[in-house]
Amino acid sequence: MNWTQPIDIYCERTDPSFWAEPLNALSNAFFIIAAAYAFSLWRRQEERDGPALLLIALVAVIGVGSFLFHTFANRWSALADVIPISIFIYVYLGLALRRFFRFGWAMTGISIFLFAVFSFGAEGLFRPLVGGSAGYVPALLIMAGVGVFLYFLEHPAAGYLFAAAAVFTLSLALRTADMPVCEALPIGTHYFWHALNAVTLTILILAAMRCRHAKSALNHLNNG
Repeated sequence: MNWTQPIDIYCERTDPSFWAEPLNALSNAFFIIAAAYAFSLWRRQEERDGPALLLIALVAVIGVGSFLFHTFANRWSALADVIPISIFIYVYLGLALRRFFRFGWAMTGISIFLFAVFSFGAEGLFRPLVGGSAGYVPALLIMAGVGVFLYFLEHPAAGYLFAAAAVFTLSLALRTADMPVCEALPIGTHYFWHALNAVTLTILILAAMRCRHAKSALNHLNNG
């Protein structure tokens, strides 16, 4: 496999040069800003929250990886882009199950495995609808699904999950629109994906930090 093979899948890119996607590349600064903001909040906590710090670090890595992909735009930089995003999704799902539902490690592992199976299987299902954004639809669905469960179980993290899902829905729509609107809007819309995703990840991290000591969502069932 040629790891330096050029990849051109975004409207803004018209040639293989380093700065062929200036807006897509520079908009990754939103991830760095989001990580810095979340870190400033993390430092003010009385108790150090290791999992939240890991999520914050991943947001910064996502920004760096995405910058590499939108500048080098080849196979190896594509991995630098998608791997940190995937890690964040699975780490956050595990944290949500442990922190919001108080799942044990075994149940958490099984749930993550089932989500992974669903994600791989669902990508082909959603591709005709959203094209190259299909791989992110499962993340939206699990985000909204967890939010629904938390809402009915009266957990304070529900509002955060709903807000994150709403922002991510708009973000996904703008990512999907990038190539279809290219003729009318040569700069595309992908940079909005970066900006709105930074907001989405910030909201998710706030949920993890601010609802850290909330009672288990399942307590509502146990007391019902």
